[in-house]
Amino acid sequence: MTTPASTQSARNGAGGRIFFLDVAGSRVLSANPDGSDLKTILVEKRKELPDGLAADLAAGHLYWTRMGNPTANDGSIVRSDLDGQNLKTIVPQGATFTPKQLQLEKNTRKLYWCDREGMRVMRANLDGSGIETLVDTSQGDPRPGPDATKWCVGIAVDVEGGKIYWTQKGPDNADKGRIFSAHFEIPPGQTPANRRDLELVYGGLPEPIDLEIDPATRTLYWTDRGDPPRGNTVNRAPLDSREAKRKDPEIIFSHLMEGIGLALDRKGGRMFITDLGGSVYRAKFDGSDQKVLLFTQGNLTGIAYVEMTAKDQ
Repeated sequence: MTTPASTQSARNGAGGRIFFLDVAGSRVLSANPDGSDLKTILVEKRKELPDGLAADLAAGHLYWTRMGNPTANDGSIVRSDLDGQNLKTIVPQGATFTPKQLQLEKNTRKLYWCDREGMRVMRANLDGSGIETLVDTSQGDPRPGPDATKWCVGIAVDVEGGKIYWTQKGPDNADKGRIFSAHFEIPPGQTPANRRDLELVYGGLPEPIDLEIDPATRTLYWTDRGDPPRGNTVNRAPLDSREAKRKDPEIIFSHLMEGIGLALDRKGGRMFITDLGGSVYRAKFDGSDQKVLLFTQGNLTGIAYVEMTAKDQ
């Protein structure tokens, strides 16, 4: 792995921009895709524990989740302009317990997220209205959920396949992490708690966290913050493989320090990764050309990538 990038932005696609979160400092940061022009665009006054991040360039908005106190029902989702101005709470405290990774689905204009201690997969309109629970994994357990195998953390939306994918990370380093899928809509006559279209995609994972999908190659990517050698990695696997022929995930990036955030530049064929050790990394989709872009930036969680013109910036 190379040292932090020092080349000029123009050589590494400065038409894009990465946004990422520091959970320790309750900060929202931004930089060019080579790590240059690092900016803190917002510092929240309280320790809200920001975790999942999504960007909507067309509307000029950033969205992120606030975990709040994991033992209290005080999680929320907020929105700001791309420069951090006009901060607004769109999903209020109490509407979701501990919201984690966040995805914006552009076709239906919906936000999807996982609720960890709430043991739910949820969605809402971009203004925070129409909050729905799509999956309830609690099996009757009280919230906050005491069983980490039921905690929902990462989420990805497969528009072409009409499905959502999510991680249930399990206890720390326990090799009980799982990835599930289900259809966008709850089947008629079923509920979030008893729907029968759930599929176990992978089990026995160290501690899977954030998910992303490359629709062009039908590939699922995820971070895992468990112990090495399978943990603290980025993994990938074919999205449409049948269970009987499903191969073990391919590890394409390793030696992370508590790997968390993952964002794909689908046009550029590269990924951006964050870890709680405070680093931002970049690599190609196959894991080659790995670079450390930034380090010692706090405890980093969610990350998002957007294509931006000079006018947008």
